[in-house]
Amino acid sequence: MTETARVDSLSLPSAVVPGIGAGLSAVTLIALLVPVRRGFEEPALWAGVALAAVATLAFLVGLHDDVDHRIGGGIALVSSVVVLLLVGYGMNQGYAAPVPLDPFPVSFPLLFGAFVTAGLSVGLGAAYYADVDPFGLLVRSGYTAGMMGVGLVGLFSIEVTLVVLLIPIILVFGTLSLAQAVALSQLGMAVGTGAVAVGYLVFRGYGLSYIDVRLPTKRDVLWTVGGIFVIFGALFAISALFYTTGVESSDHGTAQQAQENPEILLVLIPASLLVIGPFEELLYRNVIQKALYAPFSRFGAVVVGSVIFALVHTQAYWTAGTGQLVASLGVVFGLSIVLGVIYERTENLVVPALIHGVYNAILFGNLYLGYA
Repeated sequence: MTETARVDSLSLPSAVVPGIGAGLSAVTLIALLVPVRRGFEEPALWAGVALAAVATLAFLVGLHDDVDHRIGGGIALVSSVVVLLLVGYGMNQGYAAPVPLDPFPVSFPLLFGAFVTAGLSVGLGAAYYADVDPFGLLVRSGYTAGMMGVGLVGLFSIEVTLVVLLIPIILVFGTLSLAQAVALSQLGMAVGTGAVAVGYLVFRGYGLSYIDVRLPTKRDVLWTVGGIFVIFGALFAISALFYTTGVESSDHGTAQQAQENPEILLVLIPASLLVIGPFEELLYRNVIQKALYAPFSRFGAVVVGSVIFALVHTQAYWTAGTGQLVASLGVVFGLSIVLGVIYERTENLVVPALIHGVYNAILFGNLYLGYA
């Protein structure tokens, strides 16, 4: 057999993506086997081992051209999603501690590593299912990394802007109260996030017409009202699922501050409608999600954009253990899916901004009634 024939029998477009997926799933499987073999009795982890093996096999069969990518990719995708959920559940139940890696004198949080590789396997499973070639995978990965970078710049721009605003104000007026500091932080969020969004438009050569803001139509009003019910319905469903399965989530850092100083909620309620909703949706929907329309399908862009939105909120929810953080980010991801779909359907930034703002305002109002 010639070298050319051997290459043709394992063509790169059909072999590279499932090959990478098989490697990631195998790492997930090994990371789960170590704690399971050492006596971890959580049934979710045993189920994770079995499904990680299924995902690995599904990816491996994709190395052959005669396998239907939709069948193999579908099995790999679904198995990887379930593994991700099971590992997250195991972490939430207290199995996230570092595990000694004998005979080496080191310990590593294997479940966290398995969670990361399982998440990457989900992406590879989706690519395998969609029959994405290596170049397409590279392009999509580049867009995802780039938009993640934009999201992180948006996050850090808030801190930088706050410092720039805070220093002269303190020099002139002295120490601020917590409520005044929170109000200033909201101004910093508006200026910082808005600057990053405008900077992206300038960098890409887009005009202000790129921002999807228009007066709501009757259809937009219906989407807004319906979206408010849907987003609270989604929150109720997720909360009920967490309660039934014993999953604990972490509190937002603001909620912890509000326990001691409920007056800050009187600042955050209007800020939700005037700052948080509009400016977060501007950056994460109108900039990041819209940019992801180029390499992904519309729904794929919603999902990837929601992953970025959830990850950027890590700092806000890092108030408890890793398992509780994962649960909270899962809630953020689910609610972001709702907002992303509504933005994609309406193509009017006003709609998700109103839904987001009303949602936050109601949550802050409920906290105020509970703490005041």
